[in-house]
Amino acid sequence: MKTMKKNIFALLIALVALLVLPMPAFAAETGAAADDQGTQTATVEVAEEEESGEDSVTSMKAIASAFAIGVAAVAGCIGMAMVSSKAVESIARQPEAEGKIRTTLMLGLVFIETAIIYALLAVILIIFVL
Repeated sequence: MKTMKKNIFALLIALVALLVLPMPAFAAETGAAADDQGTQTATVEVAEEEESGEDSVTSMKAIASAFAIGVAAVAGCIGMAMVSSKAVESIARQPEAEGKIRTTLMLGLVFIETAIIYALLAVILIIFVL
């Protein structure tokens, strides 16, 4: 049980590292482009700043969406694995209760999958509505 917790913790650390380390790639260059080309007018600079603001909002939406669906999928997979293993253990202990255990298992899996689908809907709302 301890090794499973360590593996899950290591997986979460790796996920956070993958989400946080590329952040500088999304940083907007506000002054560097204008310094290189000194002949730009103020209106062009304002337009570039607005575009870079929209790009940063879009990139933050992408990061939030990836994080939300990633957490939901990982949590759902872990939950499904635990439920399935306990159901198999229960059937092995009491084979005569197989029908009731299987029905309860399917109901539990449906609820877990529903939570993942809700996360997917939230991600779709983040991307297209907000």
